[in-house]
Amino acid sequence: MATILGLTLPATATAPFCPSEVEGSIAVPQGAPLLQRLARFAGPGLLVAVGYMDPGNWATDIAAGSGYGFDLLFVVAAASLAAILLQSLALRVGLVSGLDLAQACRQRYGKAANLTLWALAEIAILATDVAEVLGGALAIKLLFGLPLWLGILLTAGDMLLVIGLKGRGFRQVEAIVGALVATIALCFLVELLIVPPDPAAVAHGLVPDLGRLSQPGALAIAIGIIGATVMPHNLYLHSSIVQTRSVGTAPGEKRRAIRIANLDSAVALVIAMLVNGAILMLAAGAFHANGHVAVTGIDEAYRLLSPVTGAGAAALLFGIALFASGQSSTFTGTIAGQVVLEGFLKLSIPCWQRRVITRIAAIVPALAGVALWGDGGVGPMLVLSQIVLSLQLPFAIWPLIRIVSDRRVMGSLAARWPSVALAWCLFAIIAGANMWLLVSLFG
Repeated sequence: MATILGLTLPATATAPFCPSEVEGSIAVPQGAPLLQRLARFAGPGLLVAVGYMDPGNWATDIAAGSGYGFDLLFVVAAASLAAILLQSLALRVGLVSGLDLAQACRQRYGKAANLTLWALAEIAILATDVAEVLGGALAIKLLFGLPLWLGILLTAGDMLLVIGLKGRGFRQVEAIVGALVATIALCFLVELLIVPPDPAAVAHGLVPDLGRLSQPGALAIAIGIIGATVMPHNLYLHSSIVQTRSVGTAPGEKRRAIRIANLDSAVALVIAMLVNGAILMLAAGAFHANGHVAVTGIDEAYRLLSPVTGAGAAALLFGIALFASGQSSTFTGTIAGQVVLEGFLKLSIPCWQRRVITRIAAIVPALAGVALWGDGGVGPMLVLSQIVLSLQLPFAIWPLIRIVSDRRVMGSLAARWPSVALAWCLFAIIAGANMWLLVSLFG
């Protein structure tokens, strides 16, 4: 029997949906056709991808589109490609070593280093959850006219959803997240039909041109896009949830599993890239093209959409997508939190308890920020959450690269030097961008 919020549940309902409880439970037949194997493997990529389209991404995409039109579209594409590479390294660690990234770090580093890495990962998860709380609360306010502080409190309702999924299985979590991602994508597809982008401008924006970053404020926005796109806790998450698939132990079987997992991950992250690109293109077409070049807040974008586009449905779809965005990350943040807690500290708690702790820890600073700065504080708090994520990212990339390239851990399936070299380049770029950001803010 289990007691939850004073209620006693039967023992059959106590199995959480976190991967540590269902490891290897979804069989992937090796001799089956590719499409059948992909269908069985599909899911982990979507759970990771939702972190790449959360409300924090919206703030940077809107600011980029309204302020610079389509000029920074190539940054969204580049950040997404970087994410595909890093997630491919993370899933390789999980499938080959049988360890998630946190467990591999615990074996590799000493106690002090592990405690530090755990604390930094927890800060990243908390920053993400604060962004989800603010985004969900803002969606509730925009859609239903409720005060922002009440919307923040109502976001605690997702804890009941997590509790309700106890014993339902990991596959159902993937299905729910998939439905939410489909909702977001469909909303923005319709938005782009309402405000069709200029194909020539889109093509121009996708061509990399570092000269565009010399525009006032453009480099800071570009760093924000990178920080909002590549999330550190997703690296821990992905290395764990791929192990919910049974793929065999022979090197050949693992190699085939890596290829399928990379395909699942790449497709999901391309969807996330298209969503982020759609947000930027919507802001560029609806705001920048009409002289509204200083739209940086999600609520401001919502209020302007209908008057600018002449379509009342534009704002409604925007609000629905925002709500789905906040909710979809609920599951991944919970699972990632359990992964880092178990991996670094060997502590295990049920997923519902993890959700309660994380959500309460996020609601408190969100309420404090609104109390101090009012509703206008949402935008700055969202930006701050993305800065925090960006600062944590190198501390996840460093051990990931070291472990995935270590033949003592990975054997013959260690990552090859071109991938490793490119990953080190990304590490240097992100670390350098963070240094520039810190100097800009505090120098």
